[in-house]
Amino acid sequence: MKIIIGAGEQSWEGWRATQGNELNLLDETTWSAFFGEDRADAFLCEHVFEHLTIEEGRKAARTIYRYLKPNGYIRLAVPDRFFPSDEYQRMVQVGGPGPSDHPAADHKVVYGYKEITEVFEEAGFSVSLLEYHDEQGKLQTNEWNEKQAPIYRSSKLDHRNQDGTIRFASIILDAKK
Repeated sequence: MKIIIGAGEQSWEGWRATQGNELNLLDETTWSAFFGEDRADAFLCEHVFEHLTIEEGRKAARTIYRYLKPNGYIRLAVPDRFFPSDEYQRMVQVGGPGPSDHPAADHKVVYGYKEITEVFEEAGFSVSLLEYHDEQGKLQTNEWNEKQAPIYRSSKLDHRNQDGTIRFASIILDAKK
């Protein structure tokens, strides 16, 4: 069983898309109702954790850990605090760049790679960073299979990233139970 958390309009073959009313990261009763005694093999969560405070993110990571099978994983993407683009940083900033209907209007944190890694390590996960920018704004990548768990807002899949130029970036990690 492979589950997309907070899928929105996103869908990928072999993955079950869920919304916040089905799996609310801050309400474990939705998880117990959804899973019962079952556990997931994998979760995919793209650009959701920035809508939580860091403490809420820690709680959500612990919930995800409980509902994963042994050796299960979550592939997660969040906006990247160190991506060197003023326009991008304005777009993903805490509180968003403008009107309350903007997708980033309820952003509560913009993570750096160290902070998001800590959130998942504290929950018991072993974390592997796949894509992120370091403090100097340099893209760091490790080999990852986008077919295993696709992240659209990545250097590999996002239509804005062409000709070797990154225009939209995410911190992407795998956290394994």
